[in-house]
Amino acid sequence: MDLTDVINELVEERDLDRNVLSEIVIEGMLTAYQKKYPELELRVNFNKKTGALDVETCKEVLSSTPENELLQISLRKARVIDAKAKVGQKVWVPFEGLIGRVEILKAKQVIAQKIRAVEAAAICDAFKSKEGTVVQGTVYKNENAGTLVKLQDAIAFLPRSLAIPGEKLLPGYPVKALLKEVLAEPRNENQLILDRASSEFLRRLFELEIPEVFEGLVELKKIVRDPGYKSKVLVSSHESNIDPVGTCVGMGGARIKPILKELSNEKIDIIASAGSQDDFVKNALKPAEINRVEVVENTARVWLNDDQRSLAIGKMGKNIALASALTGLSIELVDNLKGSDKELLLDGDEKLK
Repeated sequence: MDLTDVINELVEERDLDRNVLSEIVIEGMLTAYQKKYPELELRVNFNKKTGALDVETCKEVLSSTPENELLQISLRKARVIDAKAKVGQKVWVPFEGLIGRVEILKAKQVIAQKIRAVEAAAICDAFKSKEGTVVQGTVYKNENAGTLVKLQDAIAFLPRSLAIPGEKLLPGYPVKALLKEVLAEPRNENQLILDRASSEFLRRLFELEIPEVFEGLVELKKIVRDPGYKSKVLVSSHESNIDPVGTCVGMGGARIKPILKELSNEKIDIIASAGSQDDFVKNALKPAEINRVEVVENTARVWLNDDQRSLAIGKMGKNIALASALTGLSIELVDNLKGSDKELLLDGDEKLK
């Protein structure tokens, strides 16, 4: 069986080490022979000169005529193979037995499985150190379950559940994502799992685009996010001469714009952590203008004009939910009406990504 061409093709197609592939093929073929002849002790070697597999079996040397020629060999025949052979020893002799279609299929299965294991180990070694960081790849293909992204020579998977809702990623275009998980073995054919919907991805983007955040001069104390709609980022400065909000926004929005573009123009409210708790609640409810805040235990009562209520609540209550998650308070909106106050309780404690 000439396997040189098979191995050469696999080397070129899979970009794997030739010696590793040779060992895999040998192991697969040995499994096939053992399936066909389970009672025999067999070994397989790849003959690089002929490109063939040399299959051998171990036989016991007898002084008399063998009763079982599959397991035994006469001394006369043994010495043709090994001149120093002695009675009672075991010698390896060429095996002429054949294997059939069923065994060949088994060999193919073993070889394919071993190659996948080697490839999985190589991908894990190459990307494990990048787990939890932002990687950039090229959109390869969109599927029902998510998007395939090419990272170097590997294919990563962005599940629909970890993608930005409503975002359309076009094949051939560059895309950044958090390398959320590097699996030791593929799960549902996927080994590298990407994420674009989490707060951690946004945090890493800030670190990439804003040097002061990367260096720790500006701290991102908390991020709450409703992917595709809006994120609210609480920032503080460890240097008195650094404005954390201005540093993150940049001159004319120069620093925040690349982040917004990467998030398909998802809105981002950047809020300074300095100031009173009342100011914190006011800023958390941006873009609404708040007249007065009163915090009692875990509840913040907020007075605002009627025309600001929809801004405070946001689309489907998302803005007030984000504000509640950021501050850790339940927020009650109170209309400023003549003669009396009209209260509106909105629970913003829903889970946010």
